[in-house]
Amino acid sequence: MSHLDLIGRKKRKRGERVFRFKSFGEPGYPIDFVGQFRENVKALLEFGHLESNSYCEMPSWSFQLEIHRHPPFHMLLFIVEELVEASLNRHCRHCQYVGWGHHMICNKKYHFVLPSKDTVAAFLNCEGNSKNGAGRANVKSNLVELQDHIMHGVIHSNGFGHLLCVNGVEMGSDLAGHQIMEFWDRLCTGLRARKVSLNDISQKRGMELKLLHGIAYGEPWFRRWGYKFGRGTFCVTQPMYQKAIEAIQGLPLCLLGYHVGTSNHDIPIIFSRYQTLSDHSLVTLGDLIHFMFELKSRLPKENCINMYNPGILVETTCRWSPKRVEMATRVIVEALKRTEFRWVSRQEVRDAARAYIGDTGLLDFVLKSLGNHIVGNYLVHRSLNPVTKVLEYCLEDISNVLPNQEGLVMTNPKVKARYKITRVQLMKDVFYLYKYILRDQKLALSTRIIHDSKYLIKEYCGEQPLKVELSLEGMLNLYCTVMLRSNEHADDEGSMKTMPPYECVTLKNNATIDELKLEVQRNFREMYWGLRSFVVESVLNLNAKGTDLVFGLVEVGHKLVFEGSTKEQGIILSEQIYECGLNNHVVDCSCGAKDDDGERMVSCDICEVWQHTRCVRIPNNEEIPHIFLCNRCEHDIALLPSLP
Repeated sequence: MSHLDLIGRKKRKRGERVFRFKSFGEPGYPIDFVGQFRENVKALLEFGHLESNSYCEMPSWSFQLEIHRHPPFHMLLFIVEELVEASLNRHCRHCQYVGWGHHMICNKKYHFVLPSKDTVAAFLNCEGNSKNGAGRANVKSNLVELQDHIMHGVIHSNGFGHLLCVNGVEMGSDLAGHQIMEFWDRLCTGLRARKVSLNDISQKRGMELKLLHGIAYGEPWFRRWGYKFGRGTFCVTQPMYQKAIEAIQGLPLCLLGYHVGTSNHDIPIIFSRYQTLSDHSLVTLGDLIHFMFELKSRLPKENCINMYNPGILVETTCRWSPKRVEMATRVIVEALKRTEFRWVSRQEVRDAARAYIGDTGLLDFVLKSLGNHIVGNYLVHRSLNPVTKVLEYCLEDISNVLPNQEGLVMTNPKVKARYKITRVQLMKDVFYLYKYILRDQKLALSTRIIHDSKYLIKEYCGEQPLKVELSLEGMLNLYCTVMLRSNEHADDEGSMKTMPPYECVTLKNNATIDELKLEVQRNFREMYWGLRSFVVESVLNLNAKGTDLVFGLVEVGHKLVFEGSTKEQGIILSEQIYECGLNNHVVDCSCGAKDDDGERMVSCDICEVWQHTRCVRIPNNEEIPHIFLCNRCEHDIALLPSLP
């Protein structure tokens, strides 16, 4: 079922454009993105369908995406514009956690949401309850507030963003995780986002993928799209993460087999099984996990490749006998052999086999079941032609790896084992190693460091090219930033802060310095909430009069920094207009943390200093005590003289 049905818009507006999911965000599709993020996202929204206000509190646009044409399946991408003035919390906790707390709060941020069937159903249910008089406090009537979307990302208007969730097939999605990531990566690249963070909590069948993939490949799964270590919790650093990975990767299998095998006899059997499969020696745990992941990628996705199976497995409820099924299978294989290993359509194969098998129901059953199975010395491939959308079949001769295998008799033990293994069995073995080796207390320190290396960051478009450009249209592009000074503390050296990053300002080539100031003022007022009344007072690194022309005065590669202030009184700029918010609590944890990293914390009831609950030995499954004293305060109390 298409997500469109669940959203209650079965009949979309006639003529509304449908976009190809696999191409959306590529250059020129649906538009060429040439400006900065805030300009590009506005251009993209021109192609979207503006939703009614009754559907979503915030301004939102939808894009109908075609996942595949046959059978027809579509999904909606929502882009929701959130104004900071309408936000319940104008400070972004994700920015704080990844170390961007010094960024100024933007006036707008854009949510990119691929809703799942469950979140759409939950939204419609909440919307119905709200219309029936339920209190607004009891329902989440805004789509971006709901959890468990297929994908949810948010990007501030300055180009810094966060990928909040990716839920693939294992979470019930119709899209695989890699398809979602490729879609998100195209969006960020096309829209020219600056930097994007994510919290790597990816799971694979109940196992921590970050740990498994790190041991297999030395990097997180998201590294395929350029995401690297950004920041760890509990003061974990990049060198610590790398050393932890290398420590587990380098564990010798012979020692593991000796120490673990004495109490667990299945571990040496698993080691031996994959050592037999491998063409080279597996020496370390890293070698083993890497080989298992690579082998999994080569195994067929369907049930199994079993060399003792003449073609397909016949269920006990099947109305045809195993002998008839085997005969029909061999007839189909012979028909495919006569095509000289070409890809042929299902109808061609069926027609050729009908000369020998009159039961069309039996032929249809075998053709449906035969994909990616071995019959004799041949592997039967089945695939959907991407152009004609027709199911096609082809044979692959595997006699070179299975010599003299007539009658399905095998003598090569490696080949025998390789073609008996299934994806299901392989994943069971991975889980067994994960449970009894990687979760062993002896490796707790290394695995915990890997677990705490949560925040990954990708730089899409870093700092803009800091130079003067003259476009063909006679427009001048300058890259500028500002130094902000509060009115109350204008003379304090510490009251001035540089506002990153540099922004592109476009002017006519005959513009003056005064016109440049006004344009810089307008751009920064439009982008940042704390600069709503920002007034440019001077250019710090340029000595010029207001009437001087900009072009010819500013050297190529010269950075322009503007000094200014705001008109509001009573605003503590260093605390309220930055993402870190009010810095009214002190973090001083034994792990070295000095600020909030998103982990659970507890405050001492005497000194009011915050520490991680894990670092003060409060388990995550226990509630925080009503009264808590840190070690320092407990020690000071113990030294107090006792009362008479």
